[in-house]
Amino acid sequence: MKYPIGIQNFGEIRRDGYVYVDKTALVYKMVSEGKYYFLSRPRRFGKSLLMSTIEAYLSGKKELFEGLAIETLEQEWIEYPVLHMDLNSREYKDESSLEAELNRHLEGWEKIYGDNYKDRATEERFLHVIDNAYEKTGRRVVILVDEYDKPLLQTIGKEELQSAYRSKLKAFYSVLKTQDAKIRFAFLTGVTKFGKVSVFSDLNNLNDISMSPLFHNICGITDQELQQYFSESIDSLSRKLNVQREACIEKLRKSYDGYHFEENSNGLYNPFSLLNTFYNIKFGSYWFATGTPTYLVNLLQQYDYNLDFMSKAEVSADVLNSVEPNSQNPIPVIYQSGYLTIKGYDSEFGDYKLGFPNEEVEEGFVKYLAPFYLSKTQSRSAFDVRSFVSDVRSGKAEQFCARLKSLFSDTPYELVKDLENHYQNIVWVVFKMLGFYSQAEYHTSNGRIDLVISTPDYRYVMEFKLDGTAEEAMEQIKSKNYSLPFALDNKHTYLIGMNFDSATRNIERYIIEESE
Repeated sequence: MKYPIGIQNFGEIRRDGYVYVDKTALVYKMVSEGKYYFLSRPRRFGKSLLMSTIEAYLSGKKELFEGLAIETLEQEWIEYPVLHMDLNSREYKDESSLEAELNRHLEGWEKIYGDNYKDRATEERFLHVIDNAYEKTGRRVVILVDEYDKPLLQTIGKEELQSAYRSKLKAFYSVLKTQDAKIRFAFLTGVTKFGKVSVFSDLNNLNDISMSPLFHNICGITDQELQQYFSESIDSLSRKLNVQREACIEKLRKSYDGYHFEENSNGLYNPFSLLNTFYNIKFGSYWFATGTPTYLVNLLQQYDYNLDFMSKAEVSADVLNSVEPNSQNPIPVIYQSGYLTIKGYDSEFGDYKLGFPNEEVEEGFVKYLAPFYLSKTQSRSAFDVRSFVSDVRSGKAEQFCARLKSLFSDTPYELVKDLENHYQNIVWVVFKMLGFYSQAEYHTSNGRIDLVISTPDYRYVMEFKLDGTAEEAMEQIKSKNYSLPFALDNKHTYLIGMNFDSATRNIERYIIEESE
């Protein structure tokens, strides 16, 4: 089986015999039932391939669709003029970068349809390209824009430059509305949707299908598609790992499944991670290997956002649907970027419960965050984690506590803005990392953190105080019988009370006792 890793051209996939998960029935539904669409999906989720599929379809390339669902649905196969623009191929560092990228696409179209307005503003040239294409072919125009938000994402935190980009893109995309009579179909995709005063404010006829149940699985791979198209691949992976087929499928689910883009939907797999796993016959963090945008961490640190709240946020649909340019809430960007997904829905209040979609995302994101919160170097963070894990597995409670205290003293002072959040975020990262190698469960409430770490031989029941005393923390453990649920499992249990002092910005004292 040939896996189209990194191949986003539909024609190449079909002509060269790569596996293709048939989404063409949904493509036909889009084109036949509507005209203007927007879709937000995380990177490496199949947006560009979907765009290429639509381009091939509306270019009348019937031969590429032989044997696919759309072959029996479409009867006319009309060739429309297609204007396809991809904004993903450039670094946007200054105002001229966006202008140059728009010019590059306009010049290509003008070579085909005429450049009689080449000296005008970009939006005016775009308008006349549509005019000329319509007049030259006698058919309405198809407009496809891939990664429309790349310039905006790269300039998060640079308000002046982002404002200039928003203004330029707003004027450019508004042409779609003024040229409505000459447009057959328009489709824009990106990682995020910037709202209100942003690029779509004049384009109020755009149908956002990002959270539509009708198109939930238009990108990504369902469990049914996994077993329909990749049955042989699953068997090969099972043999390589020496596990039963069902155990292999379950590991695939835990690793790469779990994306939800509306409240009552089945999970979706990340297609990039799946394809790489089958190609290499090996599990790995393939999505993360392609790079995690630093703007996400910058947002979290800029606004002192509590990481525990981030990982189990509850938000309204309005928050999820758009990213406001001046918002201090990083959750919409993190959700739309694919690091959080919908985990539940409160129908009474209309709130969505968020969480990490799967193990690849959770572990990858936390490991990516670690050096920003724990130390200045990636290598030091990795060393710390290994040492912590070694301590808890060996029952070295005193050494573990001393190492945690040392970690706080080594944290860069410039990271400390909101002390309580700083404290909680460091602890959150440490114990999330520990949880990948042991069982770490905790919850936060009013600045207090209750923690339980379990290994095959040891258990640690911990309570943290901020500007209290270690004695108070230990008393809370005992008075509330935190260790009682574990009394019968025969593990060696340590009770640990810690106090964090805001004056010294460190753990002031800790007490360790062995459970009776």
